[in-house]
Amino acid sequence: QVQLAESGGGLVQPGRSLRLSCAASGIISSIDVSSWYRQAPGKSREFVADITRGGGTTTADSVKGRFKISRDNAENAVYLEMNSLKTEDTAVYYCHAREIRRSGDIIDYWGQGTQVTVSS
Repeated sequence: QVQLAESGGGLVQPGRSLRLSCAASGIISSIDVSSWYRQAPGKSREFVADITRGGGTTTADSVKGRFKISRDNAENAVYLEMNSLKTEDTAVYYCHAREIRRSGDIIDYWGQGTQVTVSS
């Protein structure tokens, strides 16, 4: 079992930066992929970025070059550095962890979300 908790959201002006944190607890060793998703009002939840066990990362085209996902294993934390923020980035940001079992079963864990509002 894994529990996730996001923090770091808030109100920021366009062009500025923000850093989101995700603290994990429980059976951390079971996590295969850690990710960030976001959901704007009236929109579907969309993928933002992820990082694998080996440290490989993937970012969505909409944030490529602006956002960076990273991990601190000693702190059991995953971060999302958000730079050059745009109003379109306004959304609730969710931390996500995926466990892929040898059986093929996939277990997903979600945080409660943290609000990011980009506005002048």
